[in-house]
Amino acid sequence: MPAYVIADIEITDAELYKEYVKLAPAAVALYGGRYLARGGHTEVLEGDWQPRRLVILEFESVEKAKAWLNSPEYAPARALRQRSARSNLVVIEGVG
Repeated sequence: MPAYVIADIEITDAELYKEYVKLAPAAVALYGGRYLARGGHTEVLEGDWQPRRLVILEFESVEKAKAWLNSPEYAPARALRQRSARSNLVVIEGVG
């Protein structure tokens, strides 16, 4: 069953975050992930949530998404993201 990682990211160091953006895609691809949305225009349709930068990734399963997040291949990029931004990430199972 597909799974989706949804990240709401508040960038605190734009220059350092640019390095993250260069590094992250290779690790995502290595775990079979793909970007569905990455920092595009966001419009609130209902409620008071004010996301900063939304990213949506698709993986073949929740297990693959977690494997990517905790992988040694993603670790350097993850460290850059954690130093250059405040992030909230969730994973949700898709429908079969």
